[in-house]
Amino acid sequence: MTVTLVTGAASGIGAATATLLAERGHTLALFDRDEDALTDVAKPLLDAGSSVYTYTVDVTSSAEVDAAVERVENGFGPISGLANVAGVLRMGRVAELSDEDWNATFAVNATGVFHVCRAVSRRMASRKDGSIVTVASNAAGVPRSHMAAYAASKAAATSLTHSLGLDLAPLGIRCNVVAPGSTDTPMLRSMWTDETGSKSTLDGDPGQFRLGIPLGRIGSPEDVARSVAFLLSDEARHVTLATLLVDGGAALGAV
Repeated sequence: MTVTLVTGAASGIGAATATLLAERGHTLALFDRDEDALTDVAKPLLDAGSSVYTYTVDVTSSAEVDAAVERVENGFGPISGLANVAGVLRMGRVAELSDEDWNATFAVNATGVFHVCRAVSRRMASRKDGSIVTVASNAAGVPRSHMAAYAASKAAATSLTHSLGLDLAPLGIRCNVVAPGSTDTPMLRSMWTDETGSKSTLDGDPGQFRLGIPLGRIGSPEDVARSVAFLLSDEARHVTLATLLVDGGAALGAV
């Protein structure tokens, strides 16, 4: 039995990752702070016969994370895979960001990754087995106007994951990053102010120094989920400390 923990599983990329992993036979522990949405994601998976367990957890709380990880391992077995997908977005130029904007963004996107990685990797280390994937962003490597807090937090999560991977490599535990670009999720749609949002995402915006998407399509959550599943699997058994861009070429390969 493969027990995999997915954070941010109530919507978007997290929900798509949970669905794909369930289809591939994983036993799932799903974390999110939105209990109702998490239940909605889990129900069709349970109806299809998958083993899925939901936990209302705020990853910004180390105590909540530690307690929930303990419950997973005691109840369903050792966690062999971790997908860090929980994330938030606060937009604004640096001069416009409040302390709360900055702190809230880092609390989920960076500190939350730390809390979950620490709780899970301690257990993986004792078993010398496991795989960790963090969903960051191509914004971690390419400057984005009005996205300083988000980009900086995703850069921190990327660096944390790679450093953790170096610590754990001698134990055979792999740590990798998936860096999506514009993906059709509620987060992306929250950035669109009118009906031209989709077109400007595809075509780019010179006024914001933003390239469009060379492949000519906005990514789907399933596109990212497939990459997460690959890096978690034995098909990627010799891949660690890597960042896989899943952005249709929008960052021109920059990581």
